[in-house]
Amino acid sequence: MADLPEIGVLILAGGEATRLPNKLALAAGDVPLLIRVFDNVSKGRTTFVSCKGSFPPEIDARLTCPMVVDRWTLRGPLAGILSTMEAMATPLVFAVAGDAPFVDAAFIDRLASAWTVGDEAVVPVRREGDRDRLEPLAALYDRKAFLREGMPVLQDGDASLLTVIGRLRARPYAIGHADEALFTNVNTPDDYAAALARLVRR
Repeated sequence: MADLPEIGVLILAGGEATRLPNKLALAAGDVPLLIRVFDNVSKGRTTFVSCKGSFPPEIDARLTCPMVVDRWTLRGPLAGILSTMEAMATPLVFAVAGDAPFVDAAFIDRLASAWTVGDEAVVPVRREGDRDRLEPLAALYDRKAFLREGMPVLQDGDASLLTVIGRLRARPYAIGHADEALFTNVNTPDDYAAALARLVRR
């Protein structure tokens, strides 16, 4: 990992959150959810936030990083990643959802340690029933390669991150059962209650 190019962090915080409105401002311990994610992953790394606009004042005051408004509305995470990667300069980018309170800087280091010359992505994959599930919103990407392959996908009317990953030289990073909690996302009131309970136990 010592010879790896610089890694920036991209936090996706521009979703609609229809099932749990304003979820990124909900308390996650002693800070709003988005701030917990920011604090977890930004340590020692250039960080950008993808957004629709400003956040409540208590969040804006704590986000000591550039915020990039999505160029394309209602096009999902792909549009947010592309908009923000265009503003970034680091060769590698770790993209993470703004509602993932358990992903941390140590996990970024683990993905970086798996990166090999020629890779264009390292994407966590975990077993779910009888199939493998990729976790594209906790993954490490070559920024220029993602822009190269992601723009045509978006322009073709496809907003799928998995389509983009399929066009990259992507290395799967196997996740064991003990790591599954890392990929907790807060999408519903039940998810939020479960995340709060896990935070208390930590």
